[in-house]
Amino acid sequence: MNNRRAIPYLKFLPVIILSILIFKIIDNPNTISQFLGLLRPFLVAFAIAYLLSPLVKYIQTTFKLNRTGSIFFAYLIVLGAVIFLISIVTPNIVDSITTFVSNTPEYVRNVQKFLEYNVTRFEIFSGSSITEEIESVLLEFLTKVTTFANAALNEVLFQAINVTTFLIQLLLSIVISVYMIKDKENFQKQIKRLLYSVFDYNTATKIINLGIDTNRIFSRYLVGKFIDSLIIGIISFLIFYLIVRAPFSLLLSVIIGITNMIPYFGPFIGAIPAIIITLFISPIKALWVAVTILVIQQFDGLYLGPKILGDHVGVKPFWIIAAITIGGALFGFVGMLLGVPVIAVIRILMIRFMDKRLKNSNIDI
Repeated sequence: MNNRRAIPYLKFLPVIILSILIFKIIDNPNTISQFLGLLRPFLVAFAIAYLLSPLVKYIQTTFKLNRTGSIFFAYLIVLGAVIFLISIVTPNIVDSITTFVSNTPEYVRNVQKFLEYNVTRFEIFSGSSITEEIESVLLEFLTKVTTFANAALNEVLFQAINVTTFLIQLLLSIVISVYMIKDKENFQKQIKRLLYSVFDYNTATKIINLGIDTNRIFSRYLVGKFIDSLIIGIISFLIFYLIVRAPFSLLLSVIIGITNMIPYFGPFIGAIPAIIITLFISPIKALWVAVTILVIQQFDGLYLGPKILGDHVGVKPFWIIAAITIGGALFGFVGMLLGVPVIAVIRILMIRFMDKRLKNSNIDI
């Protein structure tokens, strides 16, 4: 309290800093991108530390290790998973994409033969031009798909050229993330000191409580959704590879697992490319792939998802769909992924705001 009296204008410090930032942005619109470019290693480090912190805590609690030992084994586990992906999974996926793109003309001919054989078997279509119409639409569609696939593959190869710079930045981010996890409590203490020194006690306490709630929602949702999607991807691969015998089983499973991170829309987004890829090779197997995805997603929606995630978000389906739609329109895949926990935090703020106003007005609703 004495320090606040000694510096009476300290409460205006956030306003002054914000004014300076707004002036810099207006004066130079590229300030934000330049600033984020400088902070990129630290932002990536924070993301790594945030995602690995639960694993470090689990190892530390379960095996009674100190913080340093827990960090070592957590990063060792993640490093082993990354090496596995790079050495086994990634080459298989790249090979599948390359094979699919290079064999697209042959797949087109196979689908055309399949349609010609089956459509002309029905007398109702005899003498009509429906076969030609289907072939024309299909050829146009496949041409667009081939162009997109080639562009995507070229983009991947182009980005691979910059892998050295990426690895250097990633290595720096990993080192920074280690220190973030190691000194997590100290960072939290300093943030609390800063908040209580700038804001009054009640405001600072509310900000800290909001931070705790935000961390709880984001960590549980992201970790739970990752585990759920990983299990769905593994189940999909086992069924595709062992039972359905679908082509490019690993590629299809990765697509389904990644898109499953998006609530509601994820299953549909993942199912469309998986079915189309299989349709080029075998329409019958494409049907089985569609049935398999439908069954797996029902299992995920009715049992696995609620079992892992529970009700950590507490947001109604309408607001979840709105968050995914708006987040996807503004920030793409990341916006669709983080839209749900963001809307959950906004929900908490709105509830607290309304409760306070109603209480002050002596209204009980």
